[in-house]
Amino acid sequence: MAALTQVFELPYPPSVNHYWRRVGFRTLISRGGRRYRRDVVALLAAGRAAPLHGRLELVVHVFPPDGRRRDLDNLQKALCDALQHAGVYADDSQIDRLDVHRGPVVPGGKVVVQITERTCGRTTDSPRCWKPS
Repeated sequence: MAALTQVFELPYPPSVNHYWRRVGFRTLISRGGRRYRRDVVALLAAGRAAPLHGRLELVVHVFPPDGRRRDLDNLQKALCDALQHAGVYADDSQIDRLDVHRGPVVPGGKVVVQITERTCGRTTDSPRCWKPS
């Protein structure tokens, strides 16, 4: 049985440095983080993404909006949360592998996400599928 793969082109996510806000003793998703999540939900609703229920691998190609120095690991939280909120998968704990690659600068920035739902029974599958011998 072949693995199911979906590819999405999405807006450039906010950095984790701008995703959370402290309000008193509470930590909340920032206005920009909520806007990003709404934008991703709207884009994926229009494309009718099929929900994935198994173990997942994500390959993310990041195309920054400008040439400033940026940490790739700061983008993953907003992106993965938005995909979960859009119903692409039930929970980001389903992700067993996450590969992030930097691409060239693209005006406005974007990310291209390839999500593969792994099937059990092949040596290339997720360790979660492996059974102890």
